[in-house]
Amino acid sequence: VDHKTYVIASDGDLEEGISHEAISLAGHLKLKKLIVLWDDNSITIDGSTSLSTSVDMIGRFKAAGWTTDICNGHDAADVFRALSAAQNAEAPVLIACKTIIGFGMPNRQGTQKAHSDAPGAEEVAGTRKELGWDFPPFVVPDDLLNQWRAIGNQGKPVWQAWMHRKNAHAKAAEFDASTADALPAAVGEGLVALKAKMSAEKPSAGTRKHSEKALEVINGATPLTIGGSADLTPSNNTKTKNIDAIAPGNFAGRYIHYGIREHGMAAAMNGMALHGGVIPYGGTFMVFSDYARPSIRLAALMGVRSIFVMTHDSIGVGEDGPTHQPVEHLAALRAIPNLLVMRPADGVETAECWQIALGHSKRPSLLAFSRQDVPTVRTIHTAENLSAKGAYELVGDANAQVTFLATGSEVGIAVQARDILAKDGIAARIVSMPCWALFEEQSEQYRSQVLGPGTVKIAIEAAVQQGWDRYLGATGRFIGMHSFGSSGPAKDVYRHFHISPEAAVEAAKKALNRS
Repeated sequence: VDHKTYVIASDGDLEEGISHEAISLAGHLKLKKLIVLWDDNSITIDGSTSLSTSVDMIGRFKAAGWTTDICNGHDAADVFRALSAAQNAEAPVLIACKTIIGFGMPNRQGTQKAHSDAPGAEEVAGTRKELGWDFPPFVVPDDLLNQWRAIGNQGKPVWQAWMHRKNAHAKAAEFDASTADALPAAVGEGLVALKAKMSAEKPSAGTRKHSEKALEVINGATPLTIGGSADLTPSNNTKTKNIDAIAPGNFAGRYIHYGIREHGMAAAMNGMALHGGVIPYGGTFMVFSDYARPSIRLAALMGVRSIFVMTHDSIGVGEDGPTHQPVEHLAALRAIPNLLVMRPADGVETAECWQIALGHSKRPSLLAFSRQDVPTVRTIHTAENLSAKGAYELVGDANAQVTFLATGSEVGIAVQARDILAKDGIAARIVSMPCWALFEEQSEQYRSQVLGPGTVKIAIEAAVQQGWDRYLGATGRFIGMHSFGSSGPAKDVYRHFHISPEAAVEAAKKALNRS
C-alpha cells in the first residue's frame, strides 16, 4: 500500500477543534503520505474569517511539524507544481490554495453570499457570461468530455502496474482477504475457547480486564486489528502484549497512542475503516464519549466497522465522582441508529460482544466495560453466541412471577435479588440484555418469549431510565439513576443510589403487592 491520502479542507474545517487534534498528531507521527489542500478563500458563512480568527495558519502547521506550500488555487499548473513537490516530503504537507470563493460570479464572488445562498437566474446568467460558458444546463461538450476521459485513462497503466506488483507478492491472498473483510477462523475459535475457560474458572474481574483477555486472543489470531487509546491505555486495557506501538516514522506496530484527542481518535478510526484492510478499535472512558460523539455518529451513518471501547461505564467508576460517572450516556448512545451499543455482564459475554463487533463489517460497535469487578454469571459453557440476539434468558423458571432485566455489572445484582426472592417463595427469572439494538431486530415472538409475558418486570441498570419503559409495561419498576453520581467507593455509591439486590427485591414485592 503506497498511495497517499489527499484532503480538501475549508477555512471552517481548520477552525474546528478536531483540526487541532488531527494536525498535531499527524505532525508528531510524521505522516508523510498525508497531503491537505486548504481552500484558502478567507470566507465563512458569517463573512470574512477576520471576524473570528487571526491565526497564522501556515505558522500553525509549521509549528506542528508539517511541510507547507502556497499556490494559486485557480492555476492548474501551480497546483500541479505544489502537489509534485509534496510527493517527496518527509512530513505531512499543507498546500494553501489561494482562491476566490464564487469565482466568476459577478455580484457574489469573494463574499459570504457565494457560500450557501442560491444564486438565482440573473446571477447564473452573469456567471456564464463571465466564464464564457454558452452550453445548456447539464451539457458537457464532447471535447471536454474526451479530455477528462483521457486524463482518467492516464492512470490505467499505473493501476495495472500496481496490481501486477500486488498479485506477484507472497502475501497477495492475505491482502485480498483483508480488504474483503474476511476474518481468520482462528479468531472465532479462540474466542469460543476463551468463553469455555471463563465459564469453567468463573473469574471475578472488571469487564475491561476481560476485554483485554479477549483482545489478546483477537490480536494474536489476526493482523488486521489496529488498537489505540486517548491517553488511557492502562485504564482501558486496550494494548495487548502481542502488539507494538506505532511511533514517528515507524509504522510496523499496531497500536496508536492518540493522546488526549477523543474526537480525533474516533475520526481516524473511521478513516481507517473506510480505507479497508484493517479493523480499528480505540478506547476512552465512557463519559468522554461525548467528545467523540460526532465521529461515533458518522461511523453509524456511513456504516463502517469502527469499534469504540468505552470503559468505566457507570457510577462504579467510584472516587472520581460525578464528572467521570456516565449516567445519561447509554441512553444517548443507544439513540444513534445503526450503532451496536453492547454492555456485557462478565467475561463470557465480553468475548461474545467482541465476536459480534468483529462480525459486523458494515456497522460500528460501542463496547461498554466496567471498572469494578463483576462475578461470572455464565457458568455453563455453550459455543453458541447467546449475546448475538441482544438479550436472552440467563436463568429461567417456569413458575416465575418476576423477570429481572439487566445489563452489564447489574446482571450480578439481579442474580442476588433472585436468590433472595427464592427464599421468600417468589420465583423469578433473569434476562441479560447486552445489546438492545440486536434485541429489537429479533422476531416479535422471540422478544415476547424472552421478556416473559405475564411476569412483573424489574429493570436494573446504573444509568438513567430513558428507553427502559418499552420493556417494563404498566406494572414494571426501574432500579437505576435519576440524578448525577457521587464520589466514593463503587459499592458505597451503588448503595447510596439504592442500586442493590435488596432494592430490586423490594421493587419486585411492591409490584406484586407483596410488600
